[in-house]
Amino acid sequence: MSRISLEFIPGRERNLSWGRKDEEYMADFILVSRRHLDEFEYRLFKYHFLLGADWKLCCRRLKIDRGNFFHAVYRIQQNLGRVFRELEPYGLFPLDEYFHGPLHPSPRKPAQAAEVIRLPAGAFSRGVRPRLALLA
Repeated sequence: MSRISLEFIPGRERNLSWGRKDEEYMADFILVSRRHLDEFEYRLFKYHFLLGADWKLCCRRLKIDRGNFFHAVYRIQQNLGRVFRELEPYGLFPLDEYFHGPLHPSPRKPAQAAEVIRLPAGAFSRGVRPRLALLA
């Protein structure tokens, strides 16, 4: 068992709450995974990620070949990664926000598009080639 942690709850009354954050995270992790994976994917997730079985044991236990195993693992990683990040009201990833609360008091703004710097029209008329004498 992990230690108990006290958390400050922002608000008018300024209460403190206690909990076992490690156990809460593990329970959230498993329940969200079970909810968003089908039966086959959850069995694979349980054997490979939770119990630590290598690909040979998983393939033998689930009666699948190596290629299908790795395709399923990549699909599980992609699906659960998105779910853990976008989970509301608190995502399971990044971990520091889960364990220590949101670092930004205001909602995140969407990322701005990068500013494109345009070069003058004749800038590369000779082409871009490194001088070999200087590189050697």
